[in-house]
Parts: sequence; structure tokens; C-alpha cells
Amino acid sequence: MIEEMLFAGFGGQGILLAGQLVAKSAMDDGLYATWFPSYGPEMRGGTANCIVVYSDDEIGSPITSQYDTVIVLNQPSFEKFQPTVKPGGTLLVNTSLIEINNPRDDIKIVEVQANRLAQEVATDRSANVVIVGAYNALKGHLKNETIAKVLQETFARKGQNVVDANLKALTAGTEAIAGVKTN
Repeated sequence: MIEEMLFAGFGGQGILLAGQLVAKSAMDDGLYATWFPSYGPEMRGGTANCIVVYSDDEIGSPITSQYDTVIVLNQPSFEKFQPTVKPGGTLLVNTSLIEINNPRDDIKIVEVQANRLAQEVATDRSANVVIVGAYNALKGHLKNETIAKVLQETFARKGQNVVDANLKALTAGTEAIAGVKTN
């Protein structure tokens, strides 16, 4: 098994952190994993994306031009990275901020209102964690307990309230998949 994926959005949306959560969880689950960030000189508002590859075998290269899964949190990322999903792959879309136009019929498009769900259960800053929960519910490659443990480790220094909010966001993303619309 190998999963090649890309996370993309604006700086400040937690794109790099979402990729790190998946990569670290994969490693903690005994898989090989790579995380390759890309971002502009701007902190917030600029573009950010990262490639995550995880596998049960050694990974030859962390770079690819076609992905099994692409996760986009904003409209410009949707426009730019939709073509990079492999035929038969999955495009996970934050429909709180993205209007889907010109969808492809050779991929699975999964819609999740990540910002809305994050606001309902925690804070709008945790939309990235909602999308990680949704991703894992779709793919099921990683153990939910492992992702929760990595989340706790990642946010521990920010206090238990932040940890709890992000655990709620993770659960909201997981539960949202039962009712998502797929094209």
C-alpha cells in the first residue's frame, strides 16, 4: 500500500500542520512516511501546500505530480490542484470556502464543510483538523487512536482546552463522512 497525497490552502489554515499530523500518525502506526512542505514568504494569506507520502514499504521519492488524494481548503487551491488527482483518486473539498465548478467525472469528489463544522464544535481555526478526520474516515489507513494521540502531543503545550477542541474537531470530521455528498 502506498498513499500519495497533497494538502493545499492559504497560509494560516494549518495546511502544513494537517500534513504533519498524517505523516506522524503514519509513522506511529509503523508505516514509512515523508512530509514535504511548500510555502511562500508570506505567513498568512499566501499559498501553502505539502506533500505527504506514506507506505508499508520504503518510499523512493517524496515528490510526485499525480496524487491518490488531494485535500483543498480554499478556492485557488481547488483550481490549481484539481488536475493533479490521479484518475480514480479522491479530491476532498472544504465546501465552506470552495464552490465546486467543472468537476471531473474520473475522480471521487468528497465535500466537507470543514470551517462550518470546526466553528460548531471548536473554533474555525480547527478546520484543518476536521479535514484530517474526514480524510481518515474515507481512507481508513491510519488508526483513529494514533491520530488522537499525535494531536494531543502536538497541542499539549497550548493547554488542555486547545487539545480538547481539536479532538472534537477530529471527531466532527470523522462523523461528517457518513453524510457527505460524493460526485
